[in-house]
Amino acid sequence: MKKIFILLLASMPCWLFAQQNTNKQVVDGIVAVVGQTIIKTSDIEQAYAQIRLRQGLTNGYEERCSLLESMLISKLLIHKGMVDSVEVNDDQVEEQVQYYLKMAVRQAGGKDKLRDMFQASYDELHDQYFDILHDRILSQQVEYQLTENVKITPAEVSEFFANFDVDSLPEIPTQYEVSEISIQPTIGEEERERVRMELAELRERIIKGEKFSMLAKLYSQDPGSASKGGELGFFGRGEMVSEFETAAFALKPGEVSPIIETQFGFHILQLIERRGNTVNARHILLQPKTSSEDLLRARIFLDSLATEIRAGHITFEDAAQKYSDGASKSQGGAVTNPATGGYRFEKETFAQLYPGIGIVAMEEGEISNATSYTTTDNKNAYCLIRLNKKHEAHRANLTEDYDRIYNAALQDAKTKKIVEWANRMIRSTYIRISDEYKNCPGFKVNWPR
Repeated sequence: MKKIFILLLASMPCWLFAQQNTNKQVVDGIVAVVGQTIIKTSDIEQAYAQIRLRQGLTNGYEERCSLLESMLISKLLIHKGMVDSVEVNDDQVEEQVQYYLKMAVRQAGGKDKLRDMFQASYDELHDQYFDILHDRILSQQVEYQLTENVKITPAEVSEFFANFDVDSLPEIPTQYEVSEISIQPTIGEEERERVRMELAELRERIIKGEKFSMLAKLYSQDPGSASKGGELGFFGRGEMVSEFETAAFALKPGEVSPIIETQFGFHILQLIERRGNTVNARHILLQPKTSSEDLLRARIFLDSLATEIRAGHITFEDAAQKYSDGASKSQGGAVTNPATGGYRFEKETFAQLYPGIGIVAMEEGEISNATSYTTTDNKNAYCLIRLNKKHEAHRANLTEDYDRIYNAALQDAKTKKIVEWANRMIRSTYIRISDEYKNCPGFKVNWPR
């Protein structure tokens, strides 16, 4: 249990274990079979290499056994999902694929260098990631169905925490609580009209016979679908913003919609196919741009507002409620961490949201200068940030880290539920494990030996 607790509190970002060139060559082979899926030696070795790099683990065989069991459970969840015909939204998969592809391109130093690092081209990597992420989302959906009703009490959280020696508790890195005032300049009607006219011209070209998919590849500003000719995959009601959904379900196959506006910009759609209560459509998205003059005015206004706040003429909370365009204005500007739902940020998470602000060097109560950033819906904006409280690095404890410990305890309870389910599931599932791993110590599931 000690290892589980430390890993849960580490909050390390996930990464796909893509193959990279290494000096050590591993002879690949099949380690395990679960239903119609397999686990290869390379799967374990790549995962083990990543964990050693991040956490410095040294007991090679035990760590590989632990990784193998995680993979066996994942494959068992995938197997159940396939048997139960659980559906996975391809658009959701593609969104994650694009995220990881961007990381891979950045890591390799450009698209043309991907093969040197990952032994695959951009398109090949896309297909590999799609398969991996499709299976991961499928296993997550099945796991959620199995554990969604698991609940724990505060007494169980305290009992979970009491099982750990003080010296074995992890070190929690420095965390920050912040508030923001965000100004997102209104896009002028002239720019909006320019985009509408451009999209109208594209629509006219399609009506006259040009391929929607080709124009989507050339002009659409939706990175998730442009490379696929604007195709979004099948979706049902409630999965898209209302304006988009209404337009899509009103179309006949092959028909092109009028121009519609959503929070993301302006679109035209074409229905590809209707299947039951779902549709498959493609779209072209064009986004109006905020003018440099409007952005400059936002920066000047926020710098002036910061001076007023520092002089005590208005509180940060009142200024946020009066002037901010951000979602946090109703709570006086206090920013919620999207990853945890709480108010604390670690340095890396904060830097992803506000890359231009050096939070580490700020003092409690200090207000930043106006800084440009990109909002979560991809709009240009300026913001002021106030550091409300800095929580110094410390050993995990129930007083300061209850939310973390609660989540760890809840995950431990869910893990036990999955183990109980797996012990039942393996009775009706074909499973074979190679001799090398049959006698792994510490297996929680009674895998066939």
